[in-house]
Amino acid sequence: MQLSSLLQRFNEPETLKMAKLGRELRAKGFDITDLSLGEPDFDTPEHIKDAAKKAIDENYSHYTPVAGYLDVREAVCTKLKRDNGLDYTPTQIVISTGAKQSIANTVMAIVDAGDEVIIPTPYWVTYSEIVKMVGGTVKFIDASIENGYKINAAQLEAAISEKTKLFMFSSPCNPSGAVYSKNELAALVAVFKKHPGIFIMSDEIYEYINYEGRHESIAQFDEIKDRVVIINGLSKGYAMTGWRLGYIAAHEEVAKACEKIQGQITSGANAVTQRAAITALTGDMKPTEMMVIEFTKRRKKVLELVASIPGMDCSEPQGAFYIFPRVSAFFGKSDGEDTIENADDLCMYLLNKAHVSTVTGKAFGAPGCIRLSFANSMENIEKAFVKIKAALEKLK
Repeated sequence: MQLSSLLQRFNEPETLKMAKLGRELRAKGFDITDLSLGEPDFDTPEHIKDAAKKAIDENYSHYTPVAGYLDVREAVCTKLKRDNGLDYTPTQIVISTGAKQSIANTVMAIVDAGDEVIIPTPYWVTYSEIVKMVGGTVKFIDASIENGYKINAAQLEAAISEKTKLFMFSSPCNPSGAVYSKNELAALVAVFKKHPGIFIMSDEIYEYINYEGRHESIAQFDEIKDRVVIINGLSKGYAMTGWRLGYIAAHEEVAKACEKIQGQITSGANAVTQRAAITALTGDMKPTEMMVIEFTKRRKKVLELVASIPGMDCSEPQGAFYIFPRVSAFFGKSDGEDTIENADDLCMYLLNKAHVSTVTGKAFGAPGCIRLSFANSMENIEKAFVKIKAALEKLK
């Protein structure tokens, strides 16, 4: 079959690939412990589920406006004002079927073929692939483990060219857990002020899973706010991954462009999810706070477990629910059957020999690392690391 050349421009997400391989082995009877997927292992809070049930009873079963119901967009504005001190109007909000679609809309609305997009590494796997899909060119900036996986103003300035159109980053970061402080963001803003043609996509989906205190959005700086596109959604902070609702907050022209694009692809997001979103965004945050307390305990335990494994070098994540250790010390080693040449090999080794699913750092632009999620029970995390440690000890 002669299919589109578009398929050759981008790769399948490694996160989904590893989850698929894990499911296949589990179906064959293997006891697979999953540390690969970025999905809270908590159920959606009851008050949000109740709102969805009420919406079904009230017959919210029809097509929705492309940009989202007005009262849902108003709820997003309320949340942005309450949590971030940011003023937006409903015309600046677009509701989408998950934050991934919000990112795709944003990139398609801003980037032309040949435009350069700057992405600090490590980064979420989908950023670069969406840029490639629209014909843009990706320019990476290495945010090393020694610098806490964050870039500085000098690195940003050096990466900018006359072709630069968009800067994409997340804080808290998937996969590293890095969180930018207000001062660190201000330093980047000083650079962006000198380059008025560059847009900034700020992925804030892990906003509430922050171990350092208050979340800081780069949109708080008025001098560049019109060029910032905030990406957020319900999946991580409200344990609503399967509900599929994301949103952007942006300058009205960008929002209208995203609405136009979305109108030709999915149209409006799910009606029932949107009604539940109002309750999530404006209702009781206690379940989210309790979830973060549990993640904090798991983070402490995971850091202790990683520290007990010689060869794993790890910075402390400030947010999200991942650790991203450097594992290059294992490259070139063998258990007598398998030789580990890179992070891909190590992940497959851990899956097949330890029966623990992880994700290669290569997918995130950091080929010397692997990502392990602690969005799993404490029991499963401890079980996984017993198996990981035993498997790594066989590598000589």
